[in-house]
Amino acid sequence: MSHSRLCLLSALLLCCVFETSFLTIDALLVTGFSACRPDQIEALVQFKEEFDSRGCNHNDYVSGVRCNNVTGAVKKLHLPSGCLSGTLKANSSLFRLQHLRYLNLSNNDFTSSPLPSGFGNLNRLEVLFLSSNGFVGQVPSSFSKLSQLSLLDLSWNELTGDFPQPLGNRSKLTRLSLSDNEFSGALDPNNSLFGLHNLRGLSLAYNYFTTSSSSFFSGFEKLNRLEILFLAFNDFHGQITSSISNLTQLSILGLDDNRLTGSILPLQSLTNLSVLGLVDNNFTGPLPSYILTMPFMSYLDLRGNHFTGPIEVSNSSLSSSRLEHLLLGYNQFEGQILDTVSKLTTLIDIDLSFLNISYPIDFRVFSSSLKSLLKLDLSGSAEVLVSSSVNILDLSLNCFEGAMPILSLSIKILGARYNHFTGNIPLSICSRSSSLEVLDLAYNNVTGAIPQCLSNLRVVKLRKNNLEGSLPDMFSVGATLRTLDVGYNQLTGKLPRSLLNCSFIKFISVDNNRIEDTFPFWLKASRDLQVLTLSSNRFFGHIAPLDQGPLGFPQLRILEVSDNNFTGNLPANYFVNWKAPSLKTNIFGRMYMTDYENGDFADEDTIDLRYKGLHMEQQMALTSYTTIDFSGNKLEGQIPESVGLLKTLIALNLSNNAFTGHIPMSLSNVSKLESLDLSRNQLTGTIPNGLGSLSFLAFIDVSYNQLKGEIPQGTQFNGQAESSFEGNAGLCGLPLQESCFHPSVPPMQHPNQEEEEEEEEEEEGVGLNWKVVAIGYAPGVLLGFVIGQVVASYKPEWLVKIIGTNILRTR
Repeated sequence: MSHSRLCLLSALLLCCVFETSFLTIDALLVTGFSACRPDQIEALVQFKEEFDSRGCNHNDYVSGVRCNNVTGAVKKLHLPSGCLSGTLKANSSLFRLQHLRYLNLSNNDFTSSPLPSGFGNLNRLEVLFLSSNGFVGQVPSSFSKLSQLSLLDLSWNELTGDFPQPLGNRSKLTRLSLSDNEFSGALDPNNSLFGLHNLRGLSLAYNYFTTSSSSFFSGFEKLNRLEILFLAFNDFHGQITSSISNLTQLSILGLDDNRLTGSILPLQSLTNLSVLGLVDNNFTGPLPSYILTMPFMSYLDLRGNHFTGPIEVSNSSLSSSRLEHLLLGYNQFEGQILDTVSKLTTLIDIDLSFLNISYPIDFRVFSSSLKSLLKLDLSGSAEVLVSSSVNILDLSLNCFEGAMPILSLSIKILGARYNHFTGNIPLSICSRSSSLEVLDLAYNNVTGAIPQCLSNLRVVKLRKNNLEGSLPDMFSVGATLRTLDVGYNQLTGKLPRSLLNCSFIKFISVDNNRIEDTFPFWLKASRDLQVLTLSSNRFFGHIAPLDQGPLGFPQLRILEVSDNNFTGNLPANYFVNWKAPSLKTNIFGRMYMTDYENGDFADEDTIDLRYKGLHMEQQMALTSYTTIDFSGNKLEGQIPESVGLLKTLIALNLSNNAFTGHIPMSLSNVSKLESLDLSRNQLTGTIPNGLGSLSFLAFIDVSYNQLKGEIPQGTQFNGQAESSFEGNAGLCGLPLQESCFHPSVPPMQHPNQEEEEEEEEEEEGVGLNWKVVAIGYAPGVLLGFVIGQVVASYKPEWLVKIIGTNILRTR
């Protein structure tokens, strides 16, 4: 290759790959490019140019390349996450790097790309990571040429078909992950999977695989070198047979969320097990005595089965246990199982939720024996107290009565909602305020005033109690408060101005109290505020700034001020500063608002929502929608046209005010709108036809206004109740009984009718096809309310470590 060609390639590399003035020749030497042949550099540059690479950290792109010092061929390519976006084509320059031994393209955006057959050209590959790329379709036959593979990760894509035959009989393959795809079919004993005799790690989780007979594990016994086996979230059924005893090397076994039945006795021979997950199956019978004392067992999760009877293990055996995580919730155990559990001295995490424990427990035993305990979940059980070493205590959903227990000094999180605790919030909580971060006493019968000492917490939830007095003006500069929910109490006074010191505040709910104050415009300095609910208090005055500019609050998603005494007009630009929130999950894969997140505890917020004519409580507020409720005030003037900018608005309630003018045409742009209530105002004009194009709109109420003309026809309107349009003397058409035809106009026109009359009729919008319009409609769905529970499905932390993903799905 000529010197000029080499110079051109060097310039191209600097310009197109790095796009930075900080790259030097020394940097090239450090990253290994000095050893790369020009044709290999050219292929790397062209490969990058095939995609939108604006997401690339260009220094990372360089540092992920290694070339052979002798041959100059690229032997390793590790792309930074999120670097490339586009379609990976069969003729990509990537497949010219035929000496690659290590290739990692994971976490890029090749959405809707099939796996190219060109991978078969890279037949020297030993390690291939293709997870989280959006690949679709089946694994191509060319993968059979990758005979040197020792590790293959195709997880978190949308691949389909049976277990890929091209992957079978790979004698060097030791690690294989096909998890989180759409593979299906029965794994019979003759499947090519069971020819991978050297496998050490296998994950088929989150697919649709099933068994070919009632004997689960038939065929898996051939993979007797397996150390890690993860088959969770499939459709495997049947009983675990004795053939599993052949897998003597297993240390991690995950069978969660299948349809397995019978006993787990055959697992006794797997003496190397350290992690066992059997969550949400149909296992029955007493818990085998050996299970708690297996020599290496540290994580045991048996939740959501039908285990019964007492847990009987000798004290001598328990003393040698290495268990750290014991999760037994949602079973039917009997007897005083805590006596057994308290002897497992290495435990740091215990879940005994919903086991109907109904006997008094002496937690002094826990204090003395379980010195390492950090989390105790007894939700759904009965009488309990507190262990001195617990950091996280969840007593929710019980029937506890009387005063709150005295907390230990180590407590960071106390969840005690839905009980019958009475009396004042104990002052002992104040002595724990230096360590306590989350206090949730919602839905109890706590009385008295709110202590000033709660100012140091991140989350304060006292909803639906009987608290009195005013909210203390207690927050100092630098306060870490993110959630304050004191709704449904008997609080008076004003909102504390010291909330301005809470620079991280996201959620404020004071609804259904007796607070008397003006609208808190001063809170717009809280740049992260997302939810503000002031409903059913005694707030008064204007809710528009005095300068008649936009409202502010750029992150606000839910604003509920109904049933107060607000007055005045809303300017046309009232909503222009609101940003449309994007649909996103938090770090644990949930789409709900939460202000305290860790792997053991998730605190999720509650709002009251007037939706589709109903008043409902939403236990988990989604991060992805906007709702506005100004109903039951004395607001006047026109509805702001800027409401049409709220693209994620799902519910708008302006009823029971004194709004005038027309229904804004811009509402036709609010494509996610599901519930619209404009009833009991003084609106005039016609109902915009554009509302009929809102495919999610399932509830409309414009009753008791001064509207006129024909009700627009279409599925969004014809399915509404007649009461949604009553009280408007000028409205006609379905679903009202009032026809839009003048009595003097015959139902059929004669051929000799003049053209002028025909044109006039068209201009007035009078039509005959209303008689044949179908009555059914397709209601919009409040999507987050329905699928939220599914998205919150459980995926334990050890699974994350197994399959190498940072997403944790909790139960």
